[in-house]
Amino acid sequence: MKGRITPTQREVRVADDDLIVSKTDSTGRLTYVNRTFMRISNFAEHALLGQQHNIVRHPDMPRGVYRLMWETLKAEREFFGVIKNITADGDFYWVFANVTADHDRGGAVSGYFSVRRSVSPRAVAAVSELYAQMRQIEHKSGPATAPEASLAWLRRTLADQQTTYERLVLGLYTGWKEAAR
Repeated sequence: MKGRITPTQREVRVADDDLIVSKTDSTGRLTYVNRTFMRISNFAEHALLGQQHNIVRHPDMPRGVYRLMWETLKAEREFFGVIKNITADGDFYWVFANVTADHDRGGAVSGYFSVRRSVSPRAVAAVSELYAQMRQIEHKSGPATAPEASLAWLRRTLADQQTTYERLVLGLYTGWKEAAR
């Protein structure tokens, strides 16, 4: 993909029954995307396959969240997060993401599956405040230490609230789904 996408202020809504599915190799390069992913992101399959999954990373997303994701996956646990992505046109969409490792027959990690679903406006509001603070910390810290600095702040902030990022986002997601029934 040539150049960076210029973000707009237009939101693409992910429907409650949409499931955005992708698979990557062990380095994060896309090897599979479903039609829902292509429709919502407005990328053609050929523009996605072989690219790093972060092709849809919105610049509003703090790098510390992705540091947490990779730490979680390297610890052989699945990752849950509320994520803001960018479309090929610069629009954005929010999702509740679940990322898990895929293993080969020998048990080694061969890649990752990611399934994304719609997320409530309440969850977006809750994480948006945290993410804005994380981005400020990252800006002040500089590129070399930005992810670690913002992740450390996030962990301290959530520990003060006696929770973790995983518990926070799972609570926001399950609470919304239960209220919608």
